[in-house]
Amino acid sequence: MSFVARRKARAALAIAMVNCYKKLKKHKRHRAFWTKDYLATRDSMPQTSILPEIRENDPDDFRNLMRMTDENFNYLLRKVTPLIQKQDTCMRKSISAEQRLVATLRFLATGRSLEDLKFTTAISPQALGVLIPETCHAIIQVLKGKYFRFPTTSEDWQFISSQFEEMWNFPNCGGAIDGRHVRINPPHHSGSLYYNYKGFFSIIIIAIINANCEFIMVDVGKNGKYSDGAVIEQTHFYEKLKENQLKLPETSETLEGLNFSFVTDEAFALDDNILRPYSQKNLTNQRRIFNYRLSRARRVAENAFGLLSNRFRIFRATINLSPHKIELVVMACCLLHNFLRRSNTDEYSPMTMLDRENTEDATLIPGEWRSECPGLVPLQYMQAQKPEANAKLNRQKYMEYFNGPGAVEWQDAMVLNSVTEFEQVSTP
Repeated sequence: MSFVARRKARAALAIAMVNCYKKLKKHKRHRAFWTKDYLATRDSMPQTSILPEIRENDPDDFRNLMRMTDENFNYLLRKVTPLIQKQDTCMRKSISAEQRLVATLRFLATGRSLEDLKFTTAISPQALGVLIPETCHAIIQVLKGKYFRFPTTSEDWQFISSQFEEMWNFPNCGGAIDGRHVRINPPHHSGSLYYNYKGFFSIIIIAIINANCEFIMVDVGKNGKYSDGAVIEQTHFYEKLKENQLKLPETSETLEGLNFSFVTDEAFALDDNILRPYSQKNLTNQRRIFNYRLSRARRVAENAFGLLSNRFRIFRATINLSPHKIELVVMACCLLHNFLRRSNTDEYSPMTMLDRENTEDATLIPGEWRSECPGLVPLQYMQAQKPEANAKLNRQKYMEYFNGPGAVEWQDAMVLNSVTEFEQVSTP
């Protein structure tokens, strides 16, 4: 290349760099001031200064504000403070751990936008967008070990099974599998990746719930475009199930030698260890009874998701965060649900909130969470695929057991009163 050509090339490159710099400078937004005056007076804001008084004198109001009692809040604050407390600097005072936790719990409890939340927390939306996921991550860290344990041994599964048999008359059950769509604002340039068949953008939660309506496994983050029936096949749980790595009890350890199984609705396929109801077409009386008994065990999933969306109104709004941050929000809510179910059951989830049965007159009493429109959208029922012979045989054995040695005295009355088809009553 000649000297003149090199000079022209360097000049062209310099001009391109100058134009690029001008373009970036043009679009760069400069702060007019360091911070807004009312945000700088955060510690003296009414909602901050009145909180101690509410906690001390009005426990009911505090419970409504935080969705938990003062004792539960103090416990949680002690646990997360070392993880979320920031140091003050010579330029400004940091947002305290209490303010961070209050802002996060209000965000989860109300579902309000960050722009709206800034007026009651005196924290900028930009700061809220950072501290809320950080606090959710801290909640996950401090609660996961105690309140979110996935069974790892045959004895662990048998303990869960004993609770299902005692509370719901369903033996050899490792949990109820269910899923929901969580409404989101899609990330930029994601196209239709998160757009589902129901006509909105979402990510999907797949969960396993125990007999006490607590989450023992939560898989969240699959985009809504996935077919509902195929979502579970993308989870680590399903991979381990198919590879026999879950350490489920052998048939020699189960009641009547039946396969240890998980109960689901019609959104999932029948499998050797997954029981779904019989199709509503051509139902015999024996099959109706099986569907009824299955629905009693699966009711824990309906109640768990119903409570979750009733207590944490973030699920009734379209969450305007990145998918990774939404995963933290969902996991934090599920762990808070387990924490409050165990530590303060009567306050968090009184019996009137849950679906329950009156076996004396064979009626189903809907829980209070059904009085409002659902926030979490159920998965769509999938058309029954032809299952393997072993899976069909396993379900048939359970049907024979429920119509024979495992029968309960009120099941015939429930069938006659048409509550066997629980999905018609329970599905939002």
